[in-house]
Amino acid sequence: MTPLLVLLISLVAGSYSLDHAVHNHRRTDKVIGGQEAARNHWKWQVSLQISYDYDPRYFYHLCGGTLISRNWVLTAAHCVDFTGVTYRAAFGEHNLFEFDGTEYFIGVDNIVVHELWDANNIGNGYDIALLHLKESAFDNGYVAIGRLASYKDVLPGGYTCYVTGWGVTQVGGGIPDRLQEAALGVVDHAVCSQPSWWGTEAKDSMICAGGDGVTSGCSGDSGGPLNCFRNGSWEVHGIASYGIVPFCSVFQKPTVFTRVSAFNEWIYRTLELHGGQ
Repeated sequence: MTPLLVLLISLVAGSYSLDHAVHNHRRTDKVIGGQEAARNHWKWQVSLQISYDYDPRYFYHLCGGTLISRNWVLTAAHCVDFTGVTYRAAFGEHNLFEFDGTEYFIGVDNIVVHELWDANNIGNGYDIALLHLKESAFDNGYVAIGRLASYKDVLPGGYTCYVTGWGVTQVGGGIPDRLQEAALGVVDHAVCSQPSWWGTEAKDSMICAGGDGVTSGCSGDSGGPLNCFRNGSWEVHGIASYGIVPFCSVFQKPTVFTRVSAFNEWIYRTLELHGGQ
């Protein structure tokens, strides 16, 4: 079986008080092969954070996410496989370790994971979850609702998209303080599913992007969006799911994303069953 490791989660590189961020002693510069994003450009980007029940004073960056309505955040199922924790979503965030004045925080009161998700079989797919917010998110000038890819829209090979997040930028490094972005070329499913790439672990409900051995998502980027300029606007086409960690940027092992357009029906049905927008 191909070595399959999710883009898991940096929990020790920084902590956040209930009101704002505190010092991070392991700052780094950029996503692997990427760069710092323009401040508050990706307005639908969410930092999903947790506090431990045994010490609720501090929150830690766990994963990325996407605001898809005033009351719902889209993320990866493997980001919510934890017990004994409290989740919250940070909006309008850029520098995790400073209070910029653009961010605000809302708690999560319900988590809906796809019914076919299996944490012991990540390559089976269905790495998708929805988080319901305790309060509605609002537009403060730095926050916006992300536009989802159209139903069954499949990107052509070579199409350039951007992965965004606070994932680690080098093997053994800490998470960066500022939001990072990296351009990734989409890899055709027919290529990504070849044995020398991801083989049978790459399903047609996924998107492979990268694999040049230079640029990739990495630990801490899980659950965050793959942003693609399509149909005249930015659309969210993927949810960061897995790759090879800790190395991340490995030739012919691109970052793999849950393909949003394969799950439109599930997303909107879930919203409707749980109170709509």
